[in-house]
Amino acid sequence: MPVRTGACRLKRYFGIIVVIALVITAAVASHRTASARATEAERDADFRRIQSVYLERVGWMRTNPDEASYKDELKSFFKGYFDDVDAHLDRFHGNKKFDSYLAELEQREASGGEKKDNRATDRKAFYEYARKQFDALHEGRYRPVLSATDKGMRLDVVSNDVVMVMGKPQIRLQLVLWGAQRVEKDEGKVKKMVTSAAFDTVWKLTDAKGKLLGEMRGGDPSMKIDYPERLIAEFPPQMVLGHYDLDLLPAEVAKLEMTINVASHAASGGNANATYTWKLDVPSEWKLGANETWEGATQEERPEEEIDPAKASAKKGE
Repeated sequence: MPVRTGACRLKRYFGIIVVIALVITAAVASHRTASARATEAERDADFRRIQSVYLERVGWMRTNPDEASYKDELKSFFKGYFDDVDAHLDRFHGNKKFDSYLAELEQREASGGEKKDNRATDRKAFYEYARKQFDALHEGRYRPVLSATDKGMRLDVVSNDVVMVMGKPQIRLQLVLWGAQRVEKDEGKVKKMVTSAAFDTVWKLTDAKGKLLGEMRGGDPSMKIDYPERLIAEFPPQMVLGHYDLDLLPAEVAKLEMTINVASHAASGGNANATYTWKLDVPSEWKLGANETWEGATQEERPEEEIDPAKASAKKGE
C-alpha cells in the first residue's frame, strides 16, 4: 500500500494549529477575565475611597451648632462629594442614570416567571422617594427649612408644605437624619445593613397666649428609608429618610412646638438619645377654616397649670 506522508503531515500540522489556537483563545479569555477582575477591584477601591473621604468630612456638617453657617456650607460640601462620584462614574463607565435598582427589580420580575413580587410597587415607590432627595443633593438644591444637631446626629426638616394625601390636605414634614448608628451583618450569602434610629415625636399646639389647645404624638415617620444606598449606591452614606403627614390644625392655633426624639444604639453598646425642638408660628395654610372641625381629636384631662400658663403663674404667686 502506498504511504500518504503528505496528507499525514498536513493533518498533524492542522492539529497543532488547532491546539495553538485553543491555547491562545484560552489565554486571551483568561487575560480578559483577570483584567475585568482587576478593573472591578480598582473600581470598588476607588468608590470606597470616595465614601471614606466623605465620612472624614461629614463630622463637621453633622455637629456644626450654627444653623446658618451649616446651610451656607451645604452646597460646597455636596459639590465636593458628587464631583468625586461623577468623575468615578466617568472613569469606570458607571451608570449616571442612577437607576440600577429599577433594572434589578425588572430582572427579578422577569426571572420570576409566574411568581409575582407583591411588593414590587412598594419597592419602586421607595426608590422614587429616595431618588427625589438624591437629585436635590446631587443638583445642589438641598436646603432644609429647619435643622438642629444633638449627640453627633443632625436632623433636617427638608420641607413643610401642604400636600394632598388620599384626596385630603396634609402638612408634610419631610425629614433627613444624618449619622444614625448602623452595622453591616452577614446573613449567609447576603450582607444586610442594620440602622438604629427610633423616633418619638410630640407636637404641642397653643394659642397666641400660650394656652395648650391640643397635642399630637407620633412614632417612626412614614416611608422610612434607613439605608438609601441600597436603592442608589451613590447616595451619601449614613442618612435616614422619612416624613410625617399631619392633619390641618384648628383655626385658633397660633404656635406649634415640635419635639423629635431619636434613639440610636451603637454596636459598641452605647446609646445616643438626641432631642430636637422647634417652636414655630403656624402659617395660615396649615389651618382649617373657622367652621371646620379637627378630625380624630380625643379629650384628655390635664392639670389647669399645664394647659394655661397664666394659671400656673397665678398658683406660684399664691
